Amino acid sequence: MFSGYRECISRACAMAAFAVVAAAAVPGWAQTYPSRPVELVVGYPQSGAGDIIARLIADRLGNVLGQPVHVENRPGSSGAIAAQTVAHAAPDGHTLLAGQTPEVAIIPTLVKDPGYDPRKDLQPIALAAVTPLALVVQNTAPFSTVSEMLKASRSSKRGLSFASAGPGTPSDLAGEMLRLRSQTRLTHVPFEGAGPALEALTDGRVDFCFSPLPVAMPYVTSGKLKMLALSSAKRSLAMPNVPTVMEETSAKGFDVTNWVGIFAPHGTSKAIVTRLNREINQTLAEPDIRERLVNDGADITPMSADQFAAFVESEIGKYERLIVEEFCSRFWYGGCVSFPPF
Repeated sequence: MFSGYRECISRACAMAAFAVVAAAAVPGWAQTYPSRPVELVVGYPQSGAGDIIARLIADRLGNVLGQPVHVENRPGSSGAIAAQTVAHAAPDGHTLLAGQTPEVAIIPTLVKDPGYDPRKDLQPIALAAVTPLALVVQNTAPFSTVSEMLKASRSSKRGLSFASAGPGTPSDLAGEMLRLRSQTRLTHVPFEGAGPALEALTDGRVDFCFSPLPVAMPYVTSGKLKMLALSSAKRSLAMPNVPTVMEETSAKGFDVTNWVGIFAPHGTSKAIVTRLNREINQTLAEPDIRERLVNDGADITPMSADQFAAFVESEIGKYERLIVEEFCSRFWYGGCVSFPPF
């Protein structure tokens, strides 16, 4: 009996010793994370979808982490500048990216060397939200459907123009897809972010815009703009009466969305990634935050870090195929790698 007891004690001591060694093997900064304020970088100006969601997350995340989480807007190059900043930062969890579809899944296919590789340089942490794009026009526009808008463009000598959040963004791709698939003259006018693009629309400098739904909603509810359709494959549960572009036109397979996720530099410890994933998912589950995003048409689907990494890989592959098959071979300056510099 006593020999068995001694064996159990020996095993327990061995396990305890292993735990001590394992804990000692974890870098000190991982055990005390975060040791200073965390910077959450957004690649677009304030009022864009990524900025809105980043600020909702930052306030609550700072409370649970015990250190402030500061949102820093570094607009330019359709999010690529922000992605470069985070990709080359120290992998200690103190510099994060509120990354979106353009800089993670689109720009690396369009630009030969954007200064980072999302597959190698960014560590996926958590998916925040997926939103359709709203096709919006001025409230005084003489058309109320996408079909009427395209008809108006065909009857106009100059055609219609559309604003985007920048070259290579989902709003750009959606407009170009509509142009190609409807065989209609539509002129692209890029801006640095969804907010500036919508301001140009309200000012009458362009005729329409595909904008992330949470960004467009205040303009629609205030009566400045009206929504004609959504860019997603299915209607939004938040606004079931708004049709999709596919319903309104013959553009089969028209499905362009914008998602926002949190990333860290590659090499960030699994302990930090796991903690941030847990805290961000809990933050997004808080009733007031979830209600606001869902009411604005966002889809919130909690994912583990590994699930989010698989989602990101599928999105990169999706846009690689779409860009090469839909755009590069048909009109974009003779090929993706010769896409005009930002």
